[in-house]
Amino acid sequence: MKIVKFTRYLVLASSLLLPFSAFNQAVAQQDSIDKFAPGFYRTQLGQFDVIALSDGTVDLPMDKLLHQDSETTKQQLEESFLSVPTETSVNGYLIDTDGELVLIDTGAGNLFGPTLGNIIESLNAAGYSPSDVDHILITHLHPDHVGGLTKEGNRVFVNATVHANQRDLDFWLSDKEMSKAPEANKGFFQGAMASLNPYVKANKISAFNANEQIVKGINTDATHGHTPGHTSYIVQSDGEEMWVIGDLIHAGAVQFSHPQITIDFDSVPQQAKKQRERIFSHVAKSKALMAGAHLQFPGLGHLRETKSGFEWVSANYSRLR
Repeated sequence: MKIVKFTRYLVLASSLLLPFSAFNQAVAQQDSIDKFAPGFYRTQLGQFDVIALSDGTVDLPMDKLLHQDSETTKQQLEESFLSVPTETSVNGYLIDTDGELVLIDTGAGNLFGPTLGNIIESLNAAGYSPSDVDHILITHLHPDHVGGLTKEGNRVFVNATVHANQRDLDFWLSDKEMSKAPEANKGFFQGAMASLNPYVKANKISAFNANEQIVKGINTDATHGHTPGHTSYIVQSDGEEMWVIGDLIHAGAVQFSHPQITIDFDSVPQQAKKQRERIFSHVAKSKALMAGAHLQFPGLGHLRETKSGFEWVSANYSRLR
């Protein structure tokens, strides 16, 4: 970031004037700015505790990734005080059902660059450990959603069963499919295999096919298109509802008001678009809470339908939760 580089320049220049100990202190303070601060946010859904967990952020070239004119993308981002590359959140969601501890998506681990892979720190900061988790629900098998499952080839969540759609498992864990993929995409397969195979060997994978109940109060909804088996999860308690939508959206500043815009990461862009419009319309009409993996942390809010698309309303912050 330009601000960080400028700050470092000032720190180095001031070393000519500061005593050595004061300079060391200034450098230490700057180093702390560059480090990830664990992030979690706790809210309530009926009788369930919902804890948003930050895995960090990643800079994405949205002007090149989104399927529209790059200058149009830049202008739309600027209207939301954003630029390119766009710093983009990666979020997971922990749900305590007072009987089952469920984690939806696990972040990137070491698969997606040095600014991600922090979901365990956020989990610990929220008062939990990986061994507490009973179930892991995967929206899809892209690396920034499954990378946190393993560390150095070992299962991180030793007591958890991993649940994923059969179509995604069949596709991303297939050597045959990987051999047919462009060279640039093979890393997606390799990341999925490295993350899931230790759980396969431990018989800790549970596949589902369509709209099913995983645990009481949490059901799947087939939102295929972003990947062959991309899945959203519906969390319900005491008449309240939350949709955890994975990668139905990446760039809120563009795709809420223009839901027809797709992205390079989509396996079948037109199918992904239809699923986004279907789920957004339901969420807006039902006034349900929505949680997005790539919406600005904590990624929780509501939707209002407009003439041409949707409007995002962030959930109100509450210190009491």
